[in-house]
Formats: sequence, C-alpha cells, structure tokens
Amino acid sequence: MEDMDIDLAREDDSEAYMLDRKNVSAILYAVEIEDRQKLTELMEPLHAADIADLLEQINAYDRARLIRLYDREFDGDILSELDESIREEVIAILRPDVLADAVRDLDSDDVVDLLEDLEEPQQEAILDALEDADRAVVEQSLSYPENSAGRLMQREVVMAPEHWNVGQAIDFMRTHDDLPEQFYHMVLVNPRMHPVGNVTLGKIMGAHRATPLQTLVEESFQVIPVNQDEEDVAYAFNQYHLISAPVVDEEGRIVGVITIDDAMVVLDEEHEEDILRLAGVGEGSLSDRVFETTMQRFPWLAVNLVTAVLASLVISMFEETIARFVALAVLMPIVASMGGNAGTQSLTVAVRALATKDLTRSNVWRVIRREALVGLINGLVFAVVMGLVGLAWFGSPLLGGVIAVAMVINLVVAGLAGTIVPVLLEKAGVDPALASGSFVTTVTDVVGFFAFLGLAAVMLL
Repeated sequence: MEDMDIDLAREDDSEAYMLDRKNVSAILYAVEIEDRQKLTELMEPLHAADIADLLEQINAYDRARLIRLYDREFDGDILSELDESIREEVIAILRPDVLADAVRDLDSDDVVDLLEDLEEPQQEAILDALEDADRAVVEQSLSYPENSAGRLMQREVVMAPEHWNVGQAIDFMRTHDDLPEQFYHMVLVNPRMHPVGNVTLGKIMGAHRATPLQTLVEESFQVIPVNQDEEDVAYAFNQYHLISAPVVDEEGRIVGVITIDDAMVVLDEEHEEDILRLAGVGEGSLSDRVFETTMQRFPWLAVNLVTAVLASLVISMFEETIARFVALAVLMPIVASMGGNAGTQSLTVAVRALATKDLTRSNVWRVIRREALVGLINGLVFAVVMGLVGLAWFGSPLLGGVIAVAMVINLVVAGLAGTIVPVLLEKAGVDPALASGSFVTTVTDVVGFFAFLGLAAVMLL
C-alpha cells in the first residue's frame, strides 16, 4: 500500500505545473458552445504562462475561436509568454483595440520583445497603441543592434542621487505611482547620470531613515554597455549572481536596466539553441508548420548525405578486402557507431564549455589531452571486448586484433575531434554548435572505416 502511494506521488510529480487535462477540455467545450462567461471563469485563475501554453498546444482553428471569444480579457503578459512561432498569428487575430489595451501595461522591454519578430504592419499596429512617450522609448530601444543589451533592457529605472539617505528613497518611492511593477534595486547615480551603485529594496526597508544609501550598496555591482551582446549579458548575470544591472550608453550615462528574468530567458534560449543545433534541427518549435520544419532540417540532412558519401568512398577503396572477408561488413557499423558516440560525447562537453566560457586558451590543451586519454582508455577497454567478440564470433584471432586496434584508433580520434573541431570553428567565427556535429561525424566515420579496413587489408590478405 505504501509503495502504491509512492508510485502515485511520482505520477503526480511528472505532471507538476502542467495544464490540467480536464480544465483544458472544459475550456475547449466553452469555446465550442461559445459561452464567454464560462470561458472567462475557467481562464481567470490561470497564469499568463499557462494560457500561453494552452494556446500553443491546441490547433490553429480552436486557437482562433478561443482568442475571439476571450477578447477583452486578453492580457499583454500572455503575448510575452507566447512562443515566437505563433505570436504573430495571435496578434493578427486580436482586434486592434484589444491589442492596444494588451500592450499598454507592458514594460518597454516586453514591448520590444513583441515587436522584434513581427512584420512592419503589425509593428505599426502595436506602436500606434502606445502613448507618444512610450512609443519614443520603444523606438529608441529598437534602434539598438539586434541581440544587444539595448534591446533587452527596460527603460523604466528607479534611480536616486548618490547623496540621498534611506528616508528620502522611501519617500520618493511612496509618492511616485509610475514605478515599474517589479524592480529589485534602486540605482544610485552621480550628477552626470553615471550609475555608481545598486541598493536592494530589502536593505532600504531594513535600515534607519537617516542611513546614507552609499553605505548600503551591493558589492556585486556591474554596469552593462548598451551595445553588449545579450549572450554576454546573460553570462555576466550567471557568473556574478546578479539580480539587476544598469545599462549605460557610450558616455556612461544610464539608459535602462536589465533584470534577472530577462537575462535568464536569454540563457535558456542559448541553451535550447545549442541543443537544437547540435541535433541539426535549427531553431524550430512544436508549433512550426510541416513545410517550415522540413526546410529547417533539410540543409543538415543534405550535409549528412555528403559526409555519408565520403565515408562510402573510403569503403569503396577496400571492395576486394570486404569481398574476401564478409565478416568485415558485419563489424564495420560497430567501429563507426562507437566512434560517432564518443565524438558526440566530447563535442557536447566542448560546445557547452565554450558557451559558458569555461574552455579558454589557458586550458584548451589540457582539455584536449584529457579527451584523448579518455578515448584511449575507453578504446583499450572496448578493444579487449571486441577482440574477444571477433575471436568467438568468427574464430579468427587476426580479425579480433584488427577490430581491437581500429577501436582504439577511432575512439582516440573521436575524443580529439570532438574537442578540437568546435574550438577551431569558434576561432573562425562560426557557431560551434551549428557545424561541429557534421565535421566530427565525418572525421570519425572516415578514420574508423579507413583504420578498420586498412588494417584488415594489411593483416588478413
């Protein structure tokens, strides 16, 4: 009985934070019978992220009907949470007045995020919905380079002169009703509007009113240049455990602030992008249409075809050897598969280390030596295993020796290629996650087949 309770708990944990299937069915039924009041009642308790998940998971027909029926209740936070692949579709369905109401309450960084991937007519529709001052702020953010801190930051900043005390800061925040909905620091600035420190709200509320703000500044204070790449921004937040950081222009004046939620979104996107690119599936999502998905995957399948042809050319050089020893054809896939898997293991570690800046010039040769030694040790272990398999299966000690030596060679080369290839590609200015897989697979296949069949030709003929 106790074991059954544990199993049920595990089953519940596997669906934690997922949409309740019964609730989804009830929502779709309310849409089907066009019961707006019931739909609103069912949607009201849901978080914006859950509503976004719901819209992403249902089909396009139900999605359009739900949006039109939900209408005035549609919130701008839902748009922020939506996957980019269907955000444009949802915006096209919303009535202009509903869209205007939805975006007015968003922070400037969220509005910029909405606009970045939209066509010009839809961008204008959202910009027209904003007040003149807000529109100017958003357009200024859009003028910065794509994927830069200027695009990522929000322009709403809570600032205070560096000479203020806690009492002045508290009075300022209490008398201003235009503060951001969420903020973590008060940024101290000098008379030239240069940020000089951050003070957390917790320290402000926990100190006496007469306490100078300068005595409460955070030690982990970082300033972000407005043109800095957002990937480097996310790295800084992760590396220095930042909660928020001011963004400055070329003269060092504060122009905005980046908060941890935006930085972590970038970090998550970079991780997802690396995984997808390593698998050769581009930047697709579950919401993409068949044609879009096909076009994203086709180039990498074409590259894979070229590498397969190269490996086949190596095999064709040893046609006579294979014809005389059919067992070689049986064992070839084992050598190639082991090399490919070993190369992928080293490659994944190297690409991740490059992304987190852990793999640098100072330690690259140590990492390469480590991967070569790991390949050598694994190669020796599996060489013994495959040598015995070759002997027991085909009764040939020489054949067992051939596959054993080929296994060692290929696993060492796989470890080297899996580390060296992404490092060289990064130095050449190519995303290592994008192209490393094809190169490493080519190296392990060509070397594996050449070593195995070449040794067989020398030792068995």
